[in-house]
Amino acid sequence: MAKNFASIAFTDAVKAVQEKLGSRPSYARVERDTYVDGLTENEIDFIEQRDSFYIASIGENDFPYVQHRGGPKGFVKVLDDKRIGFIDFKGNMQYISVGNIATNKNVALIMVDYPSKTRLKILAKAEVIELKDNPELYDLLDLNDYNFRPERMMVFNIEAYDWNCPKHIVARYTVEDIAEVFLAQKDQIGKLETEIKNLKAKLREASQSTI
Repeated sequence: MAKNFASIAFTDAVKAVQEKLGSRPSYARVERDTYVDGLTENEIDFIEQRDSFYIASIGENDFPYVQHRGGPKGFVKVLDDKRIGFIDFKGNMQYISVGNIATNKNVALIMVDYPSKTRLKILAKAEVIELKDNPELYDLLDLNDYNFRPERMMVFNIEAYDWNCPKHIVARYTVEDIAEVFLAQKDQIGKLETEIKNLKAKLREASQSTI
């Protein structure tokens, strides 16, 4: 990973706008001084906890296409510090992202952790790999008991990444998130209900013994 995110994202047109609006000096320092060679443990852990992400690809007509991809938590696998991948399951069969990647491998990914309002942006070169062409890779990406039909695999060779600010990200929680938060309370309620049941039983025994 020879380039940082700013050196790719900050084109001449972007720099011109930054200059006009006054943010260029600070971003010039970011562009010059920030280099990270591969994913760190922080990014790896973040990616492995995701159950969805957004991918932007570019069509032959130069129009971008943004697609939401989802699956069970951890469906995106970290292959090494410069590659991530996942099994592409059968969907609505439009194949827009797959077709776009066939002519332009440049993609952008955004992964969001809504409860913590954290966002990771990734620029990558995408590969579409047929299942039969790399069974070893399939074994690495396999989700075992996920009950959907696999069609192909996608691997993203990471060129650069950047953490985004949490501003304007609205905290959202899944049913699983909420259930986990209330698990301790549920256990405590269960214990109290058992204690109440036992106390009632003892009271009945005591009242019967005095008759």
